[in-house]
Amino acid sequence: MPRHPARFLALAAWCAAVSLRGAAPVNDVALTRYDRLEVASTKTSIYIGRVTMTMPAFVRAGITYETTYTAKVFPYFFYNENGTLKIEISDDMLRAIDRGQSIEFQGRGVSITGEERHVEGKATPTSATEGKLKVRVFVSKRIELIFNTTYRLAGAWDETAPAATQTASAK
Repeated sequence: MPRHPARFLALAAWCAAVSLRGAAPVNDVALTRYDRLEVASTKTSIYIGRVTMTMPAFVRAGITYETTYTAKVFPYFFYNENGTLKIEISDDMLRAIDRGQSIEFQGRGVSITGEERHVEGKATPTSATEGKLKVRVFVSKRIELIFNTTYRLAGAWDETAPAATQTASAK
């Protein structure tokens, strides 16, 4: 028995903690680097016109990314709409993106007038933080809009993000 059992127990506990921490999976990703999702503005064609979709960066809370959106319909400006958009991407899905695997996701948009839109998409990574998106927005039972764009996953303190975004994320 050691002379100082308390020191021995403390050392044993510390060794156990270090060995357990080292036993974590190698593929485990520090998910905070995916706190924000930036999506490039995109457009798609409709009958004699086009729809342009823009949105600020999505912010992650749990498994949900949320943002606002603006959809401008040219030349049918009376169909323009604004609202919120939420998509669900689990931790396991983020880890798959980190490994270079494609994922499929779902979500919903709600216009400021209360109209709901079902959203489905596929993200195909080109790197651990960037990739291509194909998003389907179901406007009605018969009408779906398909957008092809790109995304970039970024943490709250990403050095390439604008300073105003970093300040807002820190609050």
